[in-house]
Amino acid sequence: MTSSARVASWLDVSRQESRIFIEVELKPAQGQRFQPTGFPDLGPARFESADGTPFLLVESVQSMANRLEAVCWDEAAGDLVAPLRGLPWVKVEVVGPDGTVIGETSSVLEAHRLNSPYIIGDEDGEFRRLLSEAAGIQARKGGRGRRGADASQESASVGLVDRRRLAQAVFRFDPFSVLHGVFLEKLDGRARLTRALSAFIEAEDARSVLSGGVKNDRIDPQGDTQAGFGNVPFTREEFVARRIVAYFNLDLALLRSYGLPSPATELMTLLSLWKIRRFLDHGLRLRTACDLVVKEERVVRPQGLHLPRVEELEPELRRLIEACRPYFASPPVTRVVARYQRKKGATEPSRDGDSAQETDD
Repeated sequence: MTSSARVASWLDVSRQESRIFIEVELKPAQGQRFQPTGFPDLGPARFESADGTPFLLVESVQSMANRLEAVCWDEAAGDLVAPLRGLPWVKVEVVGPDGTVIGETSSVLEAHRLNSPYIIGDEDGEFRRLLSEAAGIQARKGGRGRRGADASQESASVGLVDRRRLAQAVFRFDPFSVLHGVFLEKLDGRARLTRALSAFIEAEDARSVLSGGVKNDRIDPQGDTQAGFGNVPFTREEFVARRIVAYFNLDLALLRSYGLPSPATELMTLLSLWKIRRFLDHGLRLRTACDLVVKEERVVRPQGLHLPRVEELEPELRRLIEACRPYFASPPVTRVVARYQRKKGATEPSRDGDSAQETDD
């Protein structure tokens, strides 16, 4: 089968199947050990299967969403990677109280995507107005939403949320938010798109490997450890496992339910496959002590297909990006300004190296 025929097969799938399941067995790039994600006050996420087999969550759904976003971003250029340019996204210039620019961010990088306070709470409210009008939602004043029952009660007065229109509005400004989901609670407590593309990594028959060391102080071994001085012995926990598997799930029925134009649904399908392939090719060094490589990959549903290479997907991706131009914001990169001032009395957030990624909702 030729490259174009392989890609065409996936486009046929996008019109017929309800979901795509892909499983990829991984292994450590070197040695046997690997380091899983960690969570504040929990550490490694261990669990047992129904038959008592010890499992370990290597990478959560939330973190994998961030990683599948990260493969789209060119950090040096501050832009999408070249094959994806032309897709819409929101660029944010963050200014301090005196108007000085203190940083830039984007809908691709923000954990809550379009619902980031830097985006939906932009200085003049212009983007919130544009998104609300496109979605047919009457935004709350100030864009400050409330969670839970209060939010539902508050939004009940503005009428039903047209989920198709909401999806088309989100697609117009940031198609990545259609794939990975977004909760626009600052607009309306019901304005939510669930994940169409999700992924996680588990380790089967995982067993703990303990090691350790000492942080030495050459000047004063008895120094104040609270201030970072002195010798500090520490314990380190890593793991070995019989199998490590990355699971990918694309909900095609959900994408079709949004009523997007046909080229848009096809674009979402191929963009998902491109993200998965690029992550497997370039994104498997998850953290310092977790460098993985692909051992075996298979498409579980529908059977008989193979995950294309990025070189096979990119020509068709470029064609679909051009075909979807009428449905994108013009220009595709929407620029907003966000004014930021740290609240008085705020303290630095506590950080755990890996749990800092667990920010996606």
